[in-house]
Amino acid sequence: MFNQEEFEIVKKRALENHIPIIMDDTLEKIKEILKKENPIRILEIGTAVGYSASCFAIYTNENCIIDTIELDEERVKEAIINVKKIGVDNRINIMIGNAVEILPTLDNEYDIVFIDAAKSKYSIFLEEGIRLIKNGGLILADNVLYKGYVMSDYNKHKQRTAVRHLREYIKEITENPSLETEILEIGDGLSITRVNK
Repeated sequence: MFNQEEFEIVKKRALENHIPIIMDDTLEKIKEILKKENPIRILEIGTAVGYSASCFAIYTNENCIIDTIELDEERVKEAIINVKKIGVDNRINIMIGNAVEILPTLDNEYDIVFIDAAKSKYSIFLEEGIRLIKNGGLILADNVLYKGYVMSDYNKHKQRTAVRHLREYIKEITENPSLETEILEIGDGLSITRVNK
C-alpha cells in the first residue's frame, strides 16, 4: 500500500543530505512518458536511495516491475528501507554492485531503461541498454546537459571528464540511425531515445 507521507519524508531527507535525486520537472516529464508507454518492466541504472524507483512504481500499474542497480552499499541499505516504508518494495528489485559488471549478466527484456549513474559510463550503459530493450522501447538518461556545461565551451579541469563523456553519449544517441532522440532542457537535461532495432 503506497504511503504518501513516507514518500515525502524520503524526498525531503535526500534533498537535505544533498543526495542527487531526480528533479521535479524531469519527474513530471517521466510521469507523462510512463503513462503513455505503460511499461511492464523498467531497468534503472543508479538507485541512490530508491526515490526514483519508487516514483516509477507509483506512476505505473501494479504489474510493472522495476530492476535497479546501485554501487554504493550504504545507499542500497537506505533504499531497501525506503521502498519498504513507501510500500512499493514488492515491485522493486535492488541489485548491488557495479552496473558495468551486472548489466552483461542480465537477460530480461525492458520497455524502459533509465540511466542516472556515473557520467563517465553513460556510453557503456547505452550499449547494454540497447541490448536489453525491446524493439521500440525507450532509453532515458538524466543530467545529460550537466549544469549547461555539455552544450557550452566549458573546459575546466574539475568536470572535464564528465562533460567529455556526456558529449560522446549525446553524439551516439543523435547520430546512430537506429535511435530517435530528443533532448529536453528540463532539470539538468533529459534525453529520450527510442530504439528501433
